Amino acid sequence: MQQFTVPQFIDVEDKIIGPITTRQFILLLAATIIIAIFYKFLDFSLFLILGGLTFLISVTFAFIKINGRPFHYFVLNFIQTLKRPKLRVWNKDFFVGIEKMAEEDVEAKIEHIKPKKFGTSRLAELSLIVDTRGMYEGEERGSETNIETT
Repeated sequence: MQQFTVPQFIDVEDKIIGPITTRQFILLLAATIIIAIFYKFLDFSLFLILGGLTFLISVTFAFIKINGRPFHYFVLNFIQTLKRPKLRVWNKDFFVGIEKMAEEDVEAKIEHIKPKKFGTSRLAELSLIVDTRGMYEGEERGSETNIETT
């Protein structure tokens, strides 16, 4: 039997520059570009405020982990939680209506699929066909094939 190595630590990101991962490097690079654009086009006091805010947000998203997961997963989960309704109400009438519809569908399907009643001679013939795995074709089946070939 062949031996395979099982990958371990698959949740660890590759480091490219010291302890900085690719994701962190790209986030910090994008923040640096945005801060450079602020420096070029904004007044110096507005640049300090927006540049500092951009720097703090980018460092937060790049380096902070909550419960061992990157910060952006925390933000996404938080937004999804805010979108959900705060109060969940069970509407019993809705489920009773569904149950009635399901019962009607089942009754209609049962009436549609009635089991065929076979006599004992036909059952014996069917069991012989099953036992011989189709080698014996049966009396009706054999006569049908003879009619088709002529």
